[in-house]
Amino acid sequence: MKAHGWVGLAIVGAAEVLLFAGEPTVAGWFTPIVWTGYVLFIDALAARLTGQSYLTTDRVEGVLVALASVGCWWLFELYNAPRFWRGGEAAVGLWWRYYGLEPNFFLRRVGYDWSFATIFPALFLTAAVLRATLFRRARVRARRPSPGLLRVAVVAGTVSVVLPLAVVSTWLVPLVWVGWALLLEPLNYRRGLPSWLGDLGEGDASRLLGLLGSGAVCGALWEFWNYWAATRWSYTVPYLGAIKIFEMPVLGYLGFLPFALEAYAMYHWLRGWLDRRPPSPVL
Repeated sequence: MKAHGWVGLAIVGAAEVLLFAGEPTVAGWFTPIVWTGYVLFIDALAARLTGQSYLTTDRVEGVLVALASVGCWWLFELYNAPRFWRGGEAAVGLWWRYYGLEPNFFLRRVGYDWSFATIFPALFLTAAVLRATLFRRARVRARRPSPGLLRVAVVAGTVSVVLPLAVVSTWLVPLVWVGWALLLEPLNYRRGLPSWLGDLGEGDASRLLGLLGSGAVCGALWEFWNYWAATRWSYTVPYLGAIKIFEMPVLGYLGFLPFALEAYAMYHWLRGWLDRRPPSPVL
């Protein structure tokens, strides 16, 4: 494994030790620190298994993925919290809220953006690793979606991404985690961009299963590491909200699977405006 993978593991281990030792700086900045370590590790593992990664073969792509990750997660914050921008000890959101935030606005923004920049890279690199190992032979019957089905998905996606902005309700949170996938994945497929729909048309389910698996893996790690951090988030949901694993209501874990799909769709839709198809995408 490349050296940066061992550095990443060391960062994760050191952050864990210092967190439980009560070191206040690491406790407050634990999320971006530990996820930076994870991204370094999983990037090196992807390079070892596939010969490709953001840090070894395509650093420009890695920067674009990180920037898209920041921008797209701020979009989700717009859905979450009309009062989010006020900051403070508890920045109140509709579905999730943050605690123990850095009081300095500029440092707090660094913490936000640093954390958000790790989301898409972690998902895509984990999916690449899973695709190369567990799901490399995942084949299904080749079936291309009909134009009518694609149109229905786009309409359903449009309603799903607009309705939670028009109607403020905690009951609409599932629409946020599926809407952008329904809207953008068919558009990417039509334009010939990287797409798991396109893969299914060729009988290849490895990318789809890799993304779903990465949602489950990263979701579990997000909630596990968040639970112990000094700066953390919690959730408010109207259905089975009191039944939790760590801070996440148990049904909420189902949302990580479609979230990985929509993150992939969002990135490649944005990426397509720069270049119709990345020359050799990591995933």
